[in-house]
Amino acid sequence: MTFPLVVGVDGSDGSLLAVDWAVDEAARLDAPLRLVYASRWERYEAGAPSDNLERSSGRVLAEHIVASAAERAARRNPEVKATTDILPDDAVDALLHEGNNASVLVTGSRGRGELKGLLLGSVGLAVAGRAQCPVIVVRGDKAGLAGIHERILLGAGDPATGAEAVRFAFREAEARGCTLDVVRAWRCPAYEGTDHSALAEEPARHHEQRASALLDVLLHDAMADHPNVRVRSVTVEGPAHRILVNRSAAADLVIVGAERRHGRIGLQIGRVGHALLHHADCPVAIVPQTL
Repeated sequence: MTFPLVVGVDGSDGSLLAVDWAVDEAARLDAPLRLVYASRWERYEAGAPSDNLERSSGRVLAEHIVASAAERAARRNPEVKATTDILPDDAVDALLHEGNNASVLVTGSRGRGELKGLLLGSVGLAVAGRAQCPVIVVRGDKAGLAGIHERILLGAGDPATGAEAVRFAFREAEARGCTLDVVRAWRCPAYEGTDHSALAEEPARHHEQRASALLDVLLHDAMADHPNVRVRSVTVEGPAHRILVNRSAAADLVIVGAERRHGRIGLQIGRVGHALLHHADCPVAIVPQTL
């Protein structure tokens, strides 16, 4: 059974871009598409309906939104099978529930009720921080959204926490037939440095070599499983979140892992994922790793 790509739609410009992106992704993966609207999205964003007339108007609006999304998907690629649904829940809970039977959850960067000044809407952030399946927030500039770079960027984590993100990145690169750039950031703590440049090279070399060794371990199995994927791996000194945000300008998708620890409440994204969701120049995939 092939799980569908699930897209949260609400009629906003951001969700329409998410529909376009998801249609192209579904075509690449030969997967079905499921377009969902939460009927209480308005209440989540701007307050609950107060009478029957407003509830009736809300239902009409919901039906219009999912029908318009389906028509848009069909125009973009009529060969992609798309279904729609209106869910009796708020947006976050509805999408998290849908994620239990989805290959990927796709959202726009902002919804209809979000303030235009926000870098990322509350729904996308909450879903990316809590979902048990990969979440893709569709954002970025025209080049990144159009996929013209023919390059995917993977922020490499530790082998124990980044395995799912690696597998996702290799599958994505193989489906697109594009290059996979893998970046492992490293830092040399200030207390290990010294004013003497010759002596300062030793701690830096140690951390660089360690980053390179971890990268080899992380990629070994996936490279064997996907021999046709072109991989360019590199270690770079500096803060991972800044490095990946900068490099996202030359990518069509940036992928990072996120730990999901049992029993922990709240958002589980991490600093790197949080920065990318707010500032990346291309769509962002957050891939959970359950610990």
